[in-house]
Amino acid sequence: MAFDFKKEYKEFYMPKNKPSIINIPKMTFIAVRGKGNPNVKDGEYQVAVGLLYGIAYTIKMSYKGDYKIDGFFEYVVPPLEGFWWQDGIEGVNYANKDSFNWISVIRLPDFVTEKDFEWAVSTATNKKKDDFSKVEFFSYDEGLCVQCMHIGSYDEEPATVSKMEKFAIENGYSIDITSERLHHEIYLSDPRKADISKMKTAIRHPIK
Repeated sequence: MAFDFKKEYKEFYMPKNKPSIINIPKMTFIAVRGKGNPNVKDGEYQVAVGLLYGIAYTIKMSYKGDYKIDGFFEYVVPPLEGFWWQDGIEGVNYANKDSFNWISVIRLPDFVTEKDFEWAVSTATNKKKDDFSKVEFFSYDEGLCVQCMHIGSYDEEPATVSKMEKFAIENGYSIDITSERLHHEIYLSDPRKADISKMKTAIRHPIK
């Protein structure tokens, strides 16, 4: 069976719906950076997600072609994730989505090197006749965090975030969101198909 990151690393992808403290190791991703409201139809964010999946599936299916990746094993493409911030705003102002900055990412298996990534960009560009120049090979060392599963719409996240911050403080930590350590979301439901009231999003905040 294909390796499934969500099942093998439940502590990273399937937190309980009550806050917990976790130390996240360095991981590599494919990433696209952008700005603006993620809900705009065919907008910058939705284009970015399409680019990410184009590269993710090129790498996943590489074993069927001539290019061989050292150490490759079959796997399920990990879930879409996002790092979010707004310039000059502490926390998140959900009423002003146009001001969002974001880095949209999909995790890569550890066996994928930057050379393999560059092959995938070149291959996807030739096959799909699309511009993948915005996609980058991205490493992120997240470190110590508080995380929690959020159930419901994205606009209802402040209640979960407040619960996380309270838990962190009660356990001797403070929230450590900076220009380098960001509000992090992992999308475990497809908003196009899921009942909004049951959507699952893992939320993670850096702490110190």
